[in-house]
Amino acid sequence: MTTLVVGASGATGRRLVEQLLHRGKQVKAIVRTPGSFNEFITNHASFTEIHASVSELTDAEMAQHVSGCAAVASCLGHQLSFKGIFGKPRLLVTDTVRRLCDAIQATHTGKPVRFVLMNTAGNSNRDIPEQVSFAQKCVIGLLRLLLPPHLDNEKAADYLRTEIGQKNEITEWVAVRPDALLNENEATEYAAHPSPIRSAIFNSGQTSRINVGHFMAELITDDETWNQWKGQMPVIYNKVE
Repeated sequence: MTTLVVGASGATGRRLVEQLLHRGKQVKAIVRTPGSFNEFITNHASFTEIHASVSELTDAEMAQHVSGCAAVASCLGHQLSFKGIFGKPRLLVTDTVRRLCDAIQATHTGKPVRFVLMNTAGNSNRDIPEQVSFAQKCVIGLLRLLLPPHLDNEKAADYLRTEIGQKNEITEWVAVRPDALLNENEATEYAAHPSPIRSAIFNSGQTSRINVGHFMAELITDDETWNQWKGQMPVIYNKVE
């Protein structure tokens, strides 16, 4: 099994790559800046680093990188800078998800390809009746207007929900929604839920990046986990003792 990872050089993307390699899987990563990975990843025989800006790839190049992959994962996010938040491309994640799915459609042979998107607990799954307070709806509305990356995350998940949908024979998907992210060195116990069990704005939980990587790798490599969550937007939290 080969997995293509975009956003692999980010704090969470690197964790996903490590988890997949530890499971003995082949990984291709599209990265803009070479030298972004630790020695374990860089020297691993099952790792291929593709130096490119994902937003600048032609459709033919995107199709070439997707071809032969059993899974595609996006950990893309906007850089935490003024240019990264407010500059172009405003819909980096959405446009990349769309182009990756188009490439899957163009090159697909055999079993459906698994697409795993890292999203956010601040985004609601509008396929099901999630309970969101009026106050949180107001704050999310402001974030949608004031912070382009939040709208991008919403649109990316909406694309999978509405354009790919639940019955696509070529692409299956899961959008993983962590809550407030933190760095940990080791994977710990965590729990996945169909919907948030706390307010992402007023009472957020915590999710370590390595646990996000672990869960995304489980979705990609484990059939039981995939069949449990495909077509859904699970929210994951670290378990608190």
